[in-house]
Amino acid sequence: MNDASTRPSDVTGPLPQPEFRERLLPGPGAWIAGVGLGVIVAVVILPLAPLVAPGAGVVVAAGAIATLVATAPVVEVSGGELRAGSAHVPVALLGSVTPVFSAEEMRVQLGPELDARAYACLRSWARTGLKVELNDPLDPTPYWLVSTRRPDDLAAALAEAAGPA
Repeated sequence: MNDASTRPSDVTGPLPQPEFRERLLPGPGAWIAGVGLGVIVAVVILPLAPLVAPGAGVVVAAGAIATLVATAPVVEVSGGELRAGSAHVPVALLGSVTPVFSAEEMRVQLGPELDARAYACLRSWARTGLKVELNDPLDPTPYWLVSTRRPDDLAAALAEAAGPA
């Protein structure tokens, strides 16, 4: 007898939507480079195996594109946490949030002003980001430096998740 209809569901409602979510996918140049790699492989193999060359090129291009997608980190504010790549921290432990609006500002943050203990989730194709101070006495990490193409939206989501000050 199937009594699945009488059992309470483990899920009490729809899953909450994240306040902010961004996958740091590369720009058009990286996609073109992935396809170009496939073309190069096909051209190199063409004199040796003309029937195999197109297939090898497609496989290499697909593999390059799949690698770009698989390695693109997700930056998310959801469930009271900030997630950047594989790391996460409760929003309650965050301090001041400073948007980094230009590539030059990001260069300064990564160069002369960088603290070696900082956590960095960066991608070169996302030239803006956010610097988020940590207020966790048990964590030696002073701040996170996170790439995002929408620093204002991420800062607003963090402020909203933190609640009234």
